[in-house]
Amino acid sequence: MKLIEEYQDDIYRTALFYTKDQDDALDIVQEAAFRSFSRIHTLKNPQFFKTWLMKITMHAATDLLRKKKKVVHLKPEYTEYIGAEEGDLSLSVTLKDVINNLDERERAIILWKYYSDYTFEEISTIMDIPLGTTKSILYRALTKMRLDMKEDDVCEK
Repeated sequence: MKLIEEYQDDIYRTALFYTKDQDDALDIVQEAAFRSFSRIHTLKNPQFFKTWLMKITMHAATDLLRKKKKVVHLKPEYTEYIGAEEGDLSLSVTLKDVINNLDERERAIILWKYYSDYTFEEISTIMDIPLGTTKSILYRALTKMRLDMKEDDVCEK
């Protein structure tokens, strides 16, 4: 399916963000493709295909983590760093640590908003929560992150 191919990088990045393991992320890509094929009849609005697909990916990742009873830890040996492509490596590792301190919903919303550039409305749909709740969780997560960064003397304010 062409649509799956179009979004495979987004699916993989999302899966890798959740699992922190390339093999598990690839398994999730396959699982998300399978689930989307088998449940395509449940898609009510084709214009929301990507949102629907990302929600399937998120559920597949969560299911895999629960199945493996795996604790997700961000490790410095990973080559992809959140928030830094050519930036400061130590800041990137610290940012990963700070994001890892957030709860699952907070991490997911940070991922959707800043890593995948989703709108609040899209995040609300993916997470199946009200728009106001989405915004509240995001701002609460950002506040936690700022406090953690201050404690680690990473930010100046």
